[in-house]
Amino acid sequence: MSANTPLRAGVVGLGWAGQQHMAGYHDLPDVELVALAGMEEHLLSELGERYSVPGRYTSLEAMLAEANLDVLSIATPTALHAPMAIAALGAGVHVLCEKPMAPTAADAERMAEAAQAADRALEITFNKRHRAPARTLHRLVTDGVLGRVYYAKAGWVRRKGIPGLGTWFTRKDSAGGGPMMDIGIHALDLALHVLGEPGVRTVSASTYAEFGPRGLGGGSYGVGARTAGDATVYEVEDLGTALLRLDNDATLMLEASWAQFVDHDRFYLELFGTEGGARIEVEGPDAPQIHVTTDVDGIPANLVPDMLPDAGHEANVADFVELVRSGSDAARGQVGLLRTHVIDACYSSAEQGCEVTL
Repeated sequence: MSANTPLRAGVVGLGWAGQQHMAGYHDLPDVELVALAGMEEHLLSELGERYSVPGRYTSLEAMLAEANLDVLSIATPTALHAPMAIAALGAGVHVLCEKPMAPTAADAERMAEAAQAADRALEITFNKRHRAPARTLHRLVTDGVLGRVYYAKAGWVRRKGIPGLGTWFTRKDSAGGGPMMDIGIHALDLALHVLGEPGVRTVSASTYAEFGPRGLGGGSYGVGARTAGDATVYEVEDLGTALLRLDNDATLMLEASWAQFVDHDRFYLELFGTEGGARIEVEGPDAPQIHVTTDVDGIPANLVPDMLPDAGHEANVADFVELVRSGSDAARGQVGLLRTHVIDACYSSAEQGCEVTL
């Protein structure tokens, strides 16, 4: 494609995440948002008008056949990610897919293979990387301020945050899993990203469903998600916790909950290194926040670094467009694939009651 030709972009999925992608494409000067797809016809009309999108479809198949897309964002229930991405990649379209990549590692493998076969980009949206404290902590680790990081704790915990019962979020066939897959994958991604992408050797995990099956722990998250039948159905965990041993001999403790007796909702990452420790709050009442603990000339010191600028989905969209423009063959879904393998291992470990080797 010519560097002067605007990329033709489409979005499938009209919920909150899809709307973030729409806004991201709409704000880029070298992109035309030309097509939307979704089953909620009132949203299709409303969002089409808001962003002046000419192509409005109730199926991905029709959009791929008629819209002549260069790039596509997928923001649908998790179970639809693999078939939609594979169809789009096969049609020669570059794909930016919401997290989690797929319900299982096998599905994610099929997506990565399709990207490789089609020679098209496949990226997964991990928007929390672009938050101010995350970007700042990544810089501190890269600059060696903490020395060698050997222990980390990451998690996203909620007091009452189960998405609506009966929606696709709480059904295993559509979501693949509960909070470990939904929000825990953000904590996992951020930890591995900040630590410089170490491999994961082993996983030992446990999962619990103590609130959802009793109809407790519901919150405002997932409001607007289409129901899928019986509102009493709860087939996933509401808390997951795991110990990960990394290739660099570091240890990562991971936790994710939709419902838990905690003081407040928070998304955090803590690192402990040979020269200092650091803690960030990415989401929660105290966010955005970063604290560094170290010694200065042998004297204990608590530091509060100036934070880098904050960003979200729009930064993911812009990075994806830049990647497509560059023609790089580096992004074929491998980062998202690794995360999916780790989450798969967490569920496998919890089910078997033992440590799992990746």
